[in-house]
Amino acid sequence: MKKYVIGFDLGGTNSVLALVDKEGNVSEQVSFKTNEFPDIEQYVKQCTKTITELIQKAGGKEYIAALGIGAPDVNYWSRSIENATNLPWKGIVPLADKIEAKTGIVTFITNDAKAAALGEMLYGAAQGMKDFIMITLGTGVGSGIVVNGELVYGKRSFAGELGHMSIRPENGRICPCGRIGCLEAYCSATGMVRTAIDFLKKSGKESSLHTLPITSITSKDIYDAAMKGDQVAKEIFEYTGKLLGEALANCATFSDPEAFILFGGLTKAGSLLLEPTICTYKKMVFENYRNTAQIILSGLKEADAAILGAAALAWTKIEKTK
Repeated sequence: MKKYVIGFDLGGTNSVLALVDKEGNVSEQVSFKTNEFPDIEQYVKQCTKTITELIQKAGGKEYIAALGIGAPDVNYWSRSIENATNLPWKGIVPLADKIEAKTGIVTFITNDAKAAALGEMLYGAAQGMKDFIMITLGTGVGSGIVVNGELVYGKRSFAGELGHMSIRPENGRICPCGRIGCLEAYCSATGMVRTAIDFLKKSGKESSLHTLPITSITSKDIYDAAMKGDQVAKEIFEYTGKLLGEALANCATFSDPEAFILFGGLTKAGSLLLEPTICTYKKMVFENYRNTAQIILSGLKEADAAILGAAALAWTKIEKTK
């Protein structure tokens, strides 16, 4: 009986690998800086070294069932990273094939937000659910859509980029992707900071945020101010939640989910974000979908979530091949 998979979270800053058993217990976590290896072959060499160390700690290769990778800009069907914007390698990188060839361990790879949805289904708030949408609210807005217990990939595996649906196509903000009015430009941590700057420039109300250099305001500053009763900071959360609720109401129409599960740094604000999101969703959702979907927070510990998502990919794929 294989005891572990290796969960591999490939981020723009850090690459983190760990042993994960079927119950979701994470052990022997190892990390290194992704951008220290601008050459892909050197990066694969470092990955192989780290994986070999984890195999030894597990007791040998016979104890490793598979390896799962969650990474940005993944084409699931070709097992490659394609034209990643925040990774040091450009073009098409067949990372899963390279690692599998070097280690001899069967390797799976998917987009990090899709991996998070699998982690939620196996270990978090979506246990027992077959239809839900995972929304990650961090520096950007990511998502994973699960229908009938299966992740939705689409023809090129890029289905479900809900952060890049336009919610303000006329006179909206320019998103880093180049489109106008994307959800990510409003409801990510960076989007909320853009809202704060707009509000502070236009509002005549007193705010503790006015005492900070406007170019260095963070989402945490906004949260701290709101928790101290700052009215402008509260209005920023209200505005962000309303736009998120509006977007989720639109999303309900295409997959009729049982739940929307929110994850990421912004969700630490709790009811400041959740209340206006739920209130707006209920007002705007099409009647046929009213009172059918919960809007809830992730059940995963943030520190382990990415690793658990990658591990869930591996365990899920192994089960399907039995």
